[in-house]
Amino acid sequence: MPSAKSLFAHVLPFPGDPILSLMEAFEQDPRPAKVSLSIGLYFDEAGRLPVLDSVRQAAQALAQAGGPCGYLPIEGIAAYRQLVQNLVFGDDHEAVRAQRIATVQTLGGSGALKVGADFIKHHFPDAEVWISDPTWDNHLAILEGAGLRVQNYPYYDEVTGALRFDAMLQTLQRLPSGSVVLLHASCHNPTGVDLSRAQWEALIPVIVDRGLIPFVDMAYQGFGDGLDEDAWSVRALADAGAQALVANSFSKNFSLYGERVGGLSVVCNDAATASRVLGQLKAAVRRNYSSPPAQGARLVQQVLQSRELKEGWAEDLARMRERIKAMRASLHEALHEHFGDRRDFRFLLTQRGMFSYTGITEAQVNRLRDEHGVYLVRSGRMCMSGLSRANVRYVADAIIKVLGENQ
Repeated sequence: MPSAKSLFAHVLPFPGDPILSLMEAFEQDPRPAKVSLSIGLYFDEAGRLPVLDSVRQAAQALAQAGGPCGYLPIEGIAAYRQLVQNLVFGDDHEAVRAQRIATVQTLGGSGALKVGADFIKHHFPDAEVWISDPTWDNHLAILEGAGLRVQNYPYYDEVTGALRFDAMLQTLQRLPSGSVVLLHASCHNPTGVDLSRAQWEALIPVIVDRGLIPFVDMAYQGFGDGLDEDAWSVRALADAGAQALVANSFSKNFSLYGERVGGLSVVCNDAATASRVLGQLKAAVRRNYSSPPAQGARLVQQVLQSRELKEGWAEDLARMRERIKAMRASLHEALHEHFGDRRDFRFLLTQRGMFSYTGITEAQVNRLRDEHGVYLVRSGRMCMSGLSRANVRYVADAIIKVLGENQ
């Protein structure tokens, strides 16, 4: 018999995640021409989540091998963790060879961010974390959820669609030593606007000289220009002597969203420090979820340790990357054909990765959804991988109808 007075009456309802709620609305939409350009998933030309051939072969090999499924170590599979370091930093990087990187297996990129945030809160309790304006919504939730104070540094110029690099640099130059700066390695979410190599080369000395702590989120390695190219900023930071945290994810580039496969690496000054940091990362994992799941990490390990499978994976990833670029070009062509010089859509070609900031207002986003079944998030961010040869013209026509009235 329940008590008369509820102990939980004060608990407020969860408003829901805006992107996941949008996906639920999309699934319930009965219109056959509907198009999902909201959630960060890579869809193939047929509008399906792909199963990469390299991953399929890895799964078959693991199934044939069989064996029990016991708990993994707190820090994860040793071979997997080494392969993460090799992929993120490069096999021959000095920091890898000197064993001055502490790496733990995590629950996707979000888990890496959470473990990193807990580590920062515990060991740098007074540090503020600075994030780009804008950034991925969940960055703020994860960091503040760990008890950290979060501030914004200038990043995206809504008028020009470009990077506010001078303002960004000036802000970071004024930060006190020990401040944490969250940076996107490549394929910035949500804008698609990345720092150039020249801009990174101007930024990195500021980070090192001021004693800032870079926390790099690399969720889309391989979706920008290539596996090594997209990791260039992380490697350049390590080359410059920066002591950094790096969160990486295999959700997108392995199409293993539900397996929750990722890693957190901390670049230290020496191997002894890295060993102590690894111990504290293990403590953070133990306090959170005790140990990571096995299957997804074993799939990634199976692919990365096989030369043949790794080469096949890189080829699949290159095709995914090039398909996104082709969709960018097709949408740009259709919009430019209609608007000409009245509206500039060149940003579709210069932004990188899965996302584009389109400049479409929230009211226009609502019209695209309600009138045409084209789903974007309210900021106007578009997930380009939801486009295909079959729907890109339909999406372009919908955008033309919604934007055309204001031209």
